[in-house]
Amino acid sequence: MKVIEIKELTKKFNDFCAVDAISLDVEQGEIFGLLGPNGAGKTTTIKMLATLLKVTSGSAKVCGCDVTENSDEVRRCIGIVFQDPAIDTELTGWENLDFHARIYGMKGREKKKRIDEVLELVGLQDKAKALVKTYSGGMKRRLEIARGLMHYPKVLFLDEPTLGLDAQTRRAIWEHIRKINKKEKITIILTTHYMEEADYLCKRVAIIDNGKILALDTPSKLKDSMGGDVITIKLSSTKKFQKAVKKYKWISKVSQCNGNLCLSLEKGETKIPEIIKIAEKLKIKVESISISKPTLEDVFIRFTGKKIRSEVADSKNIMRMRARMHG
Repeated sequence: MKVIEIKELTKKFNDFCAVDAISLDVEQGEIFGLLGPNGAGKTTTIKMLATLLKVTSGSAKVCGCDVTENSDEVRRCIGIVFQDPAIDTELTGWENLDFHARIYGMKGREKKKRIDEVLELVGLQDKAKALVKTYSGGMKRRLEIARGLMHYPKVLFLDEPTLGLDAQTRRAIWEHIRKINKKEKITIILTTHYMEEADYLCKRVAIIDNGKILALDTPSKLKDSMGGDVITIKLSSTKKFQKAVKKYKWISKVSQCNGNLCLSLEKGETKIPEIIKIAEKLKIKVESISISKPTLEDVFIRFTGKKIRSEVADSKNIMRMRARMHG
């Protein structure tokens, strides 16, 4: 059963196209990932699905309800955890959840039972009466996830759920997300720019950049599409070598990535000596060579020609986009 149906969904801010005619479906109970750099259009997509932004063109349905024509029905069936913190740090964890429950009209035993349930799901039972300002960053994210679950949503949106957390805390959050998905039988849509997060959590991943979906499949199939092992070579003459190796049938793909040359091939470790011989014949110096199994980052590089942009490197693009949104 399709819980989310998106067709040619587009969002423009004046002359800037943040989401460019994307189409995809998400099945009930699936953990689906939107993987891409900051400014790629991930959060904008989530906000349209959550009825927080108006759709410029195209259509989207959540739980069978059109996000434009039936926004109230959509909001009743979704939960959302925003990228930026949105909890009251002067209240306790319990009080934050109690306030959210009251907004949704939950009372008495039903409210208490649900608060206990979501606290158990995210492992915060022993911190329920502590002020949120005493929580660690990971605990605050877990509380926000618990709050998003309070009203029994069918779909939970997680916008960069582990942004800014250390590796150990991030891994703990992943386990809680898996537990929630399994126990609550809830569909989870998450945005992330962490390759390993998408690989570990998601049944399917859409790679998105500059508002467009570049690839969509399971993480394993996306990695298999690379054609085997990936050999990365730094050469004194990349273009000359690239032109020469294209004739070898045992090399399935040749591409440039961040100034180096990436070769995709089966049983790469057995081909390294031959690759070095080819370079020697061409009188090209091999400055470095390495071999790795394909990762989602390799897939991203294949489709974009670059590594995923960092938050710092992309800050200027984000500021330009925000200026267009408000101007």
